[in-house]
Amino acid sequence: MTALSKCVPTLERGVPFTITVNGQAIEAYAGESIATALLAAGHRAFRKSDAGDAPRGLFCGMGICFDCLVTVDGLPNQRACMTEAREGSDVRVSET
Repeated sequence: MTALSKCVPTLERGVPFTITVNGQAIEAYAGESIATALLAAGHRAFRKSDAGDAPRGLFCGMGICFDCLVTVDGLPNQRACMTEAREGSDVRVSET
């Protein structure tokens, strides 16, 4: 057992399910945000900047910065960090 594992308790995740991101199925867990599912699946950029093509992703993680905007089930401009992942959700992120 490493020193870190003694300090950080094991995280128990909720029930796994599937959401779709740009047509690709990824795993998500009950109680977690869409941003968490996206990051766990390797998505780092969720959209492009309004002032150019700079990639934008999770920044503040608490709904203030609006950098993590995605489209969820056809509703644009949803904050991925504040939107709970739900089974069958259809998420669209900008292709970067």
